[in-house]
Amino acid sequence: MTRPPFARSLAALAVSVLLAGCGAATNPVLRADSDPHPGVSRAHSLPVQGIDISKYQGDIDWARVRKEGIRFAYLKVSEGGDHVDNRFYQNWEAAANAGIARGAYHFMYWCRTASEQGVWFSQAVPHDATQLPPVLDLEWNNDSVTCPQHLPRDDALAKIKKMLEVMEYHTGKRPVIYTDINFHRDVLEGELNGYEFWLRSVAAEPRERYTNRKWTFWQYTATGRVPGIKGDVDRNAFHGSERDWERWLRSQGVGS
Repeated sequence: MTRPPFARSLAALAVSVLLAGCGAATNPVLRADSDPHPGVSRAHSLPVQGIDISKYQGDIDWARVRKEGIRFAYLKVSEGGDHVDNRFYQNWEAAANAGIARGAYHFMYWCRTASEQGVWFSQAVPHDATQLPPVLDLEWNNDSVTCPQHLPRDDALAKIKKMLEVMEYHTGKRPVIYTDINFHRDVLEGELNGYEFWLRSVAAEPRERYTNRKWTFWQYTATGRVPGIKGDVDRNAFHGSERDWERWLRSQGVGS
């Protein structure tokens, strides 16, 4: 999900300069994204906005983030069976103190058993009734040189189902599934319809990239900007109105 910041392409820079000359400095879409894509412009108008973060964002001014309208944040807590994000607990407390609804996400590592990862997640995530439902981050481990990048579909689904069970048992809340276009096509299409989904789609609306998949959250850029956070950050939107958001929070046992 959250990745280290990268330099903007020359093409994106040229587009930004051109738009700035046309008065785009006052455009909230451009202020919220260092490399905006027209295919996801509708996401900026959705009323409930959020972020997901990890150690790569460094020190965060959470009070400023909340002041800028960010309503929810998902924080990376764990990966595989032996990694905990070293800023998780600092961000966990600070986000709550700022009045931002927050939850934890686990990055699935395909060369570790679901049991190992479930134990690791359970040891790392606090028992906290105020947290958002946990998120299981499902992507192929394409950047790994030590872990197989792909599994047979049935094997991957078996691991996923076990991990979801453990996460729900630990938190008391049904997990949300985060995924990208490739993993959804290879493994998740038509599966796990009893879960809510968080879909990554940074160049088009989710309905254009995912077949018959309802979504609760949409990750629409990895180059977002939020005052209080240095550099790029993943930005997300909730699928619904302010009233829908309040209802959803109540359904999760979370105060607004």
